[in-house]
Amino acid sequence: MRAGRLVSLLLLLQTRGRMTAPQLAEELEVSVRTVYRDVESLSAAGVPVYADRGPAGGYRLLEGYRTRLTGMTAPEAEALFLAGMPGPAADLGLGPVLAAAELKLLAALPDELADRGGRMRHRFHLDAPGWFRNPEPTPHLAGLARAVWEDRLVQVRYRRWKTPREVTRDLAPLAVVLKAGRWYLVAACGDEVRTYRVGAVLDLVVRDDRFDRPADFDLAAYWREWTERYERDVYRGEARIRLTVAALEFMPFVFPPAMSRAARAAAGEPDADGWLETTVPIESVKHAHVELLKLGAEVVVLAPDELRDRITATAHALARLYPPAGTPGPDAPAGSDVTR
Repeated sequence: MRAGRLVSLLLLLQTRGRMTAPQLAEELEVSVRTVYRDVESLSAAGVPVYADRGPAGGYRLLEGYRTRLTGMTAPEAEALFLAGMPGPAADLGLGPVLAAAELKLLAALPDELADRGGRMRHRFHLDAPGWFRNPEPTPHLAGLARAVWEDRLVQVRYRRWKTPREVTRDLAPLAVVLKAGRWYLVAACGDEVRTYRVGAVLDLVVRDDRFDRPADFDLAAYWREWTERYERDVYRGEARIRLTVAALEFMPFVFPPAMSRAARAAAGEPDADGWLETTVPIESVKHAHVELLKLGAEVVVLAPDELRDRITATAHALARLYPPAGTPGPDAPAGSDVTR
């Protein structure tokens, strides 16, 4: 455990440069006192670790010092090959680069680890898009990724859901994110940081002038907060329903994850007949009408009244289209013996 932590500390200093003891402690999930002891151990082992004093100080390695890729464990080698996603890398224009990097890594690893990494690639596959969804065309993804990497300003013509449908924006692109098979651009627009779907970008101009990235921008924190806010904003209402236990268990297969998770979390105890009550978040009455019909006769809408009225109207319309056996159908001529 400690040997692995010492290697991690060394690699952190090698890849990130100067870091303070509290920063190292946070990355390694240990106390600051432990960092002090680990740095002393590295120094005693001959690793040129130096401490810069003062407010802007911290630990750093001697300029030019590099450690070779040693001490890698078998699970770490396997994880590296599992993390290689050829589909997204190709979308970003990095397919050949990823393939070359994997070949170099294979050549650098001991035979046993290289073999384990190769077996991992042939036994596990990551497929990011959701079911029944064709890949969204993203012709401008590679250009946006290059602009993100080079900190270049861009101008995009973008299609959005509200009017005016097409708008032109000057953006400072900060990151691209792959979420559930769709690519998103995180960019500064004026004083705000916003998220744009890359597939909705109709035209792209990458400018020569660069911008200064916000020093305090944390991509992981921004994305976590944005996705949580997006889900809250999308599901602005709720419906009270009564449904069978079987329908509740079926929800994750046919409902959006946010709806099924909330419904299961709020579910009460089933009665003797296997029915229970719960609350489900909804985007709108129209949206909920479509989603709840997927559960057929195993759900009853209790509220709101508008949603209950819609479901009732649909049920009566279906009853007219599909009458009981032996009853004349709606398209049977008057006086006809034709039944359904």
